[in-house]
Amino acid sequence: MGGQNKHVVFDIVGTCISYENFFEALEARLGPKLNPLGIGTRIFGYAWMEAAEREYTYLSLSNGYRKVFDVMRSIFYRTLWQAGIAEPRKLVSDEDMEFVLDSYRGLKPREGLAECYSKLREAGFTVWAFTAGDTERVSNYLKKGGVEMPSENFVSCDDIGIGKPAPESYEHILGKFDKKGLEAWFAAAHMWDASAARRSG
Repeated sequence: MGGQNKHVVFDIVGTCISYENFFEALEARLGPKLNPLGIGTRIFGYAWMEAAEREYTYLSLSNGYRKVFDVMRSIFYRTLWQAGIAEPRKLVSDEDMEFVLDSYRGLKPREGLAECYSKLREAGFTVWAFTAGDTERVSNYLKKGGVEMPSENFVSCDDIGIGKPAPESYEHILGKFDKKGLEAWFAAAHMWDASAARRSG
């Protein structure tokens, strides 16, 4: 098996790691403030993440790369305003925002993750992590699930300064593989991520 040139590159957050801890923190901290206004915390959280992902991506594509957390902070109050809260800073505080963002640092692995990686490695695949998140935080997510990811198989967009789905980000990963006899797969729960990886080789 040692001579096999087989690789599986995993997106991590949202694919291998669940967002549930984030949604629970939103409900606990902001639920009493948002629910009486008819704004569900789950849909607010989804809108916040989706808007942040769009801003993050557009910034990266225009050579203005910023870390995901910085983008999330910058649009928190704007997302509340878009949800219909005329004066969001009177309703919630920076402390509320940081509480919820802190919960994002505590996201948990999906059930069966360690077994999945183990079976792939036993079958001769090298398992990779490719994330828009920062290395320390996302590595800790994996460790909580009993998964050790060698540093040489872990790639963060923060380190290369190019966000997904820019073709150059996937090409960076492909550039690490020997092309002879290569079998490479990309695994992501997000269709845009998987399709962009496929189009990039």
